[in-house]
Amino acid sequence: MQHSTTVQGHLAMGLVVSPELTFSIVVDLEYDPGDPYAVRFTFHLPGDNPVTWVFARELMLDGLTRPSGEGDVHIRPLAGELGEVCLVLRAPGGDAMLRSSAAPLVAFLARTDRLVPMGQEITTRELDAQLADILSGRG
Repeated sequence: MQHSTTVQGHLAMGLVVSPELTFSIVVDLEYDPGDPYAVRFTFHLPGDNPVTWVFARELMLDGLTRPSGEGDVHIRPLAGELGEVCLVLRAPGGDAMLRSSAAPLVAFLARTDRLVPMGQEITTRELDAQLADILSGRG
């Protein structure tokens, strides 16, 4: 079953430069059922081209309540900050730490779950169709 709808959202996140300095940046969120396990964050940095990071939708959900992530993306609730999360992105050029209210992330995830419920990303019928395509040489 193909879904033609995507879920999109926008929020302001704080890019933490130092304990004393945080810049507000615009972030676009996108979920496409064609890639049902992933969410895309596009960061609009002043004076730079937008940068998009793709990571697991489940990681985003887990990071709202407990430290989550391995490798380049880590998400965790902020201790002592009611309803805030910290997102750390690791790249060869350095790490970026961002802060956000959890509420818009929860709302975004709820919208993705209405489109493709967590745990139901691939149904048996879709899996059978994909397998048939592979075996017939079409996939």
